[in-house]
Amino acid sequence: MPTASEPRTSLRERKKIRTRQAIRRAAYRLFDERGFDATRVDEIAEAAEVSPSTVFRYFPTKEDIVLSDEEDPLIEAALRARPADEPPLTALRAALYDVMSELWARPEALAELRQRMRLVASVPAIRARMHESIGRSGDVLHGALAERTGRAPGDLELRVFTGAMLGALTEALLHWTEEGLQGDLRDVLDRSFRVLENGLAD
Repeated sequence: MPTASEPRTSLRERKKIRTRQAIRRAAYRLFDERGFDATRVDEIAEAAEVSPSTVFRYFPTKEDIVLSDEEDPLIEAALRARPADEPPLTALRAALYDVMSELWARPEALAELRQRMRLVASVPAIRARMHESIGRSGDVLHGALAERTGRAPGDLELRVFTGAMLGALTEALLHWTEEGLQGDLRDVLDRSFRVLENGLAD
């Protein structure tokens, strides 16, 4: 059943999500056993019981298996549900926290996040592809933020704001990874978002 922050999805979309998740689970298992570079897409397809063409239909590159998830639509829905009079920074931060708190409370989701971040930190090809993935996340959020602020989706200031928020999230995750994936991730996120509020003031 969808949670309060989760948009309702059609049966067809739920089947697509299950297929993507099955491919990711198979890929992560093989990456853990053989390493990212040594794992072929056809091996991932066989482990997930789908065809290689199905893998590429959902994930254009092997790197996208690591970087893609189902979180963006959930964050967009949570953002649209925030009170209309909230400042954009407050609303987007709260939406991010709502969705991530739900997802990362599940042991399997947090384990997948840790594995993903280890791969991001150790595989240059994934790190290089990450910029495009972040850009796609920004595109998803532009529409909801444009409605809240009355700005056009392509507005420069809106793009800068969204990029800064996603950059803060990305840097928080990278810092958490560099620190050994230990400690409270929420605290690291709080520190990152405070920089957007206060700059580098003590």
